[in-house]
Amino acid sequence: MRQVVLDTETTGLEVEQRHRVIEIGCVELFNRRLTGRTFHRYLNPERDIDEGAQQVHGLTRERLAKEPTFSQVHQEFTDFIRDAELIIHNAPFDVAFLNGELARLELALKVHDLCRVLDTLALARQMHPGQRNNLDALCKRYSVDNSRRDYHGALLDARILAEVYLAMTGGQAKTHAERRIGYRAQPCAPCGAEARRRGRAPSWW
Repeated sequence: MRQVVLDTETTGLEVEQRHRVIEIGCVELFNRRLTGRTFHRYLNPERDIDEGAQQVHGLTRERLAKEPTFSQVHQEFTDFIRDAELIIHNAPFDVAFLNGELARLELALKVHDLCRVLDTLALARQMHPGQRNNLDALCKRYSVDNSRRDYHGALLDARILAEVYLAMTGGQAKTHAERRIGYRAQPCAPCGAEARRRGRAPSWW
């Protein structure tokens, strides 16, 4: 089974305010083993980046000015994730942003048309109800090293999440729990507002 662990960084929290994806990081798993294949791109958002977002990931508009736009890498990206199961922490947030990027290209295509999605935040909340289930908390719970995580970075966070996911699901016997959580991803309208209420750094991450 092919799976792709994915993370994004964005210019802000609200896709409805036309915020953009500025980094995509993907790590490939096959039969629950890391293959070494990755997809990683910084993207020129062609707009300003919120100060709060810059404090989270450290990326500036000036740093990204010479990077490709999403339109220039979308074919390579969609080819990489096609027919895989995406593993994402708080999947509605990332999926909504990726769907927004695809919509700007006037493509009749959404993430759920390409692949299935498993939300590790939903899985963690089911496994550990009433506890903190952001990525740092899960790293501590499952003894995953996140000491290099001074800033959020899409590829680094995808690699960390891959380790957390494998530790959480602990072998083939637990894949039935993943199937209960898995869904065909749809945009989550309130996710940006919820993140805004909780502060600049989303509490799930």
